[in-house]
Amino acid sequence: MESPLLSILALVALVLLVVVTGGVGYLTLADWRDRRLQEQEKREVRRSNPKRR
Repeated sequence: MESPLLSILALVALVLLVVVTGGVGYLTLADWRDRRLQEQEKREVRRSNPKRR
C-alpha cells in the first residue's frame, strides 16, 4: 500500500521539475532573443557608420 505522503511528495517533485524546466527554457529563449537583437543592432550601426580612414 502506498503512503499518501509519498504521493504528495512525488506530485510536488513533478510540479517543481516542470516549473524549473519551463524557467530554464524561458531564460534560454530570452537570451537567444537578446543576442539576436544585439547582433541586428550591431549590423545596423555598421551600415549607418561606414569606416573612415
